[in-house]
Amino acid sequence: MHELTDAAVRAAKIHTEMTALKQAVLAEDPKQFGFTAERDPAIANLGHYLALRRHDIRPLQRRLMALGLSSMGRLESRVLPTFDAVLGALSCLAGAQDSATLLPSEAEFFAGEARLEAAGVVLFGAPVAHRRTRIMVTLPSEAAESPDLILDLARAGMDVARINCAHDGPQAWRAMTAFVRTAAGIVGRDIKVLMDVAGPKIRTGEVASSQKKARLQPGDRVRLVASGAPRIDSEVPFSAAVSLPEMVTRLSVGDRLRYDDGKLEAVVESLGDGEAVILVRRTKAGGTKLKPEKGINLPDTALGLSPLTAKDETDLVTVIECADLIGYSFVSRPEDIDLLDAVLASHGRNDRQLGLIAKIEQPLALSNLPALIARARQRGPFGVMIARGDLAAEIGFERLAEMQEELLWICEAASVPCVWATQVLEDMVKEGIPTRGEMTDAAMAARAECVMLNKGPAVVEAVSLLDRLMGRMNDHVFKKTPTLRALKSW
Repeated sequence: MHELTDAAVRAAKIHTEMTALKQAVLAEDPKQFGFTAERDPAIANLGHYLALRRHDIRPLQRRLMALGLSSMGRLESRVLPTFDAVLGALSCLAGAQDSATLLPSEAEFFAGEARLEAAGVVLFGAPVAHRRTRIMVTLPSEAAESPDLILDLARAGMDVARINCAHDGPQAWRAMTAFVRTAAGIVGRDIKVLMDVAGPKIRTGEVASSQKKARLQPGDRVRLVASGAPRIDSEVPFSAAVSLPEMVTRLSVGDRLRYDDGKLEAVVESLGDGEAVILVRRTKAGGTKLKPEKGINLPDTALGLSPLTAKDETDLVTVIECADLIGYSFVSRPEDIDLLDAVLASHGRNDRQLGLIAKIEQPLALSNLPALIARARQRGPFGVMIARGDLAAEIGFERLAEMQEELLWICEAASVPCVWATQVLEDMVKEGIPTRGEMTDAAMAARAECVMLNKGPAVVEAVSLLDRLMGRMNDHVFKKTPTLRALKSW
């Protein structure tokens, strides 16, 4: 009897604390997160989630666990229903006859999960029976002349075909799309086509070095030129043109630069007329080779560029014709969504609503994400791509691991499907044999609604492996929640 009394006292105290916490969450003004109070229940839940996460509830979580109750650790899609369920259970433990606090029904409790599942179906199509995570594959240029490759990918498990508009052209894109439609008919599944507009991606152009096979090492200097051919001399033996001349003119001494998804880090040492000299600080083991068409990230430099270039606006004509989904690079603000819609409207967008995938790859996109989500959900099918390569190069590898988790949580709270992207099974795709680390990374992708593979010689085999892996993980985990199927190893 003493233990029951003690539990009742503890439950009553926690009930009082949780009631106050719930009221604090409800009192938060959603305008501080970049959106107003919405009729959309997903956005309302997102506001509640963001308000709750301003509190450190770790001590409360442990006290709830000791009473055998939910620790509030998996409430992303159901903030208020979780509060109500826990408060109802606490009332029972405290011995209170509190008719005002009613346990939510099972349907009410899991309504957020249902919203997310429905959003995933609208965006990506229905999942296959054995896995909820779809598989997206970036098509190589040769896919425009190889219907057999696309059919092999479809048979292996591809659910979304990604066309990168930074490469090839409208004729090739139309051919790839036609082959995808044909393959989908043969395998009897709806395979979506995502066309990814390039945006103002900064890449190296023509390169030059005093030694053809030399690799950049810490202490080396590289001259970046805004126009004309690369220029080398005895003091700066490496040089590269850049795809975006404005980049060079907007740099400042001391600005950091990362090259090829962070394989090299450098700092701006000096500036000249239309050129900048950078000093290499870090490289991968053995050095890094300077090559054309490699990405450059500038985490300290405000470029002030539109997310849509003149090329993108031209490419959107073919995107409207061919695609089911648009991949939007460098989107950072809600106004960027309006800009895209205005360009689509100017091209006479047809009645078919194109889904939108916002690629989150810059710090500004992170800080504006709630408002961006609220705006994008108003226009139709919407998802977020965690573009881990560019994101890591912008915010640093040290922060990437926690940030990709936070993005998954925010998107789940808003019922927004997520794409887990960049270097998934990269060694497997390129070499045919995965590493242990990338297999673990791929398994973690089961918490997203879609996982993206890049192109490579062994991509068909990688899709097959990922299809099997996602099927097994489907039995073990749903988002942050372990699902305890019977174990067979012991």
